[in-house]
Amino acid sequence: MNRACLAGVTIGDGLEVAVMGVLNVSPESFYAGSVVTRGDELLRAAERMVEAGAAFIDVGAMSTAPYLAGGISEQEEAERLAEAIHRLATRLDVPISADTSRSAPARAALEGGARIINDVTGLTEDRGVARLVAEAGAGLIVMARERGGPGQGSPVESVMGLLDESLRIAAQAGVPSALIVVDPGIGFFRGRGIRWHEWDARVLAGLRRLRDLGRPVCVGVSRKSFIGELGGAADPSRRLPGSLAATAAAILNGAHLIRSHDVEETLQAARVVEAIRRAGERESPPHPSLSPLGERVKKG
Repeated sequence: MNRACLAGVTIGDGLEVAVMGVLNVSPESFYAGSVVTRGDELLRAAERMVEAGAAFIDVGAMSTAPYLAGGISEQEEAERLAEAIHRLATRLDVPISADTSRSAPARAALEGGARIINDVTGLTEDRGVARLVAEAGAGLIVMARERGGPGQGSPVESVMGLLDESLRIAAQAGVPSALIVVDPGIGFFRGRGIRWHEWDARVLAGLRRLRDLGRPVCVGVSRKSFIGELGGAADPSRRLPGSLAATAAAILNGAHLIRSHDVEETLQAARVVEAIRRAGERESPPHPSLSPLGERVKKG
């Protein structure tokens, strides 16, 4: 059974899908609707997400979209994160996650009260992040991200290989596997000889194969560019319907945690999908040679 404990909240097999609300204090972020730079407004936005049912709040201080030039200095990212996370961590009852892949901002976030680090580089750009997480006993989300060089196998196989590398880095740093969740990096692969929207669709379709990594799966599809491409919506503000459709697909294929800009709508969609999935399991009991998740049971 794939489960993890992120800052005291258990997610994984047999549990309701959890939603992580996304807020950004980075004006350069791809979706303007997620950007809140003033302290009081940030707190109110986070409170609304918690009231809507968010299990976590994820705060980003620098755009990580692969098609945007959003880089800022480590010091500026650290200052943004420290201020925002301290404000939220001292007022909210849910764990705060810091979306960062650099040591200085990660340290500032943890000192400010963050209890989870969400690293979109999967610990490969700055291994000091893994050491900081281990020292703090924090939860960790590692994401697969294109790292150059030719792809190996199908999109799902490529993602699994990258996540396996990240899990090894975390283990070497002393991060317990029970505190780790994996993320296939929807939207972050653009140079693998497959158009990015097809890549993302194939990863979501094959998401259940990530079970072999032994970790719960976090998926972030909210308002991503592949939805705009497939659904004809260039403006991220018009991508909510497609985001909910992709969320439903991710949940049906095994996602345990959904990262979203739209907590209330996403949770409603998740509960409906889960109810339909449970009803389907009752109507069509698995074959005796299959597990409850439809996987072949190995004998001997």
